[in-house]
Amino acid sequence: MTERISLLIADDHPVVRAGLRGMLESQPDFEVVGEATTGKEAVQLTDRLHPKVILMDLRMPEMDGVTAISKIKAEHPDIYVLVVTTYDSDADILPAIENGATGYLLKDAPREELFQAIRSAAQGKPLLAPAVAARLMERTRGPAEEALSGREIEVLALVAKGASNKEIANQLWISEATVKSHLLHIFGKLGVADRTAAVTKALERGILRL
Repeated sequence: MTERISLLIADDHPVVRAGLRGMLESQPDFEVVGEATTGKEAVQLTDRLHPKVILMDLRMPEMDGVTAISKIKAEHPDIYVLVVTTYDSDADILPAIENGATGYLLKDAPREELFQAIRSAAQGKPLLAPAVAARLMERTRGPAEEALSGREIEVLALVAKGASNKEIANQLWISEATVKSHLLHIFGKLGVADRTAAVTKALERGILRL
């Protein structure tokens, strides 16, 4: 039997928490180990429960989601945070990603998209909702579409060879957090939501050659 993914839900709305719990517990590989109603409580429960993935809202009392993400990632780099929120502005998306969020989904995402995002997050694979990827793409575009940097191409080339974030970090002498940041910028520039799509788009545009 596959090891279950332990989950912490952090949201200040009881109806949202109940809805998420109901959906998640329908999946045999998910286990909800706790619920937090504030950002501060999310940090405290993370210390105590050590979940694999945290589903984090951004607007919460006592401590906002971005601050909570920053504190959690500083203490627990092996725990992944998936933002699940209604906010898709640049002012919300970029700080969450820069502070260590592995993925970013909107609350109206289909169930299967949420499940896929959680399973990807548990493996440390960044995943953005298509609408969020589009926002990042718009932000990274100047008068013409912005090209990938040399380092981003190096990262993507290793992704194309099947390397994990950890392997990429080791080969390029950078941190895993930096690898994730590069990947998220790549997703934004290419207008895609995951690694496979990024490699496919890069091959189509001639950025990568196998």
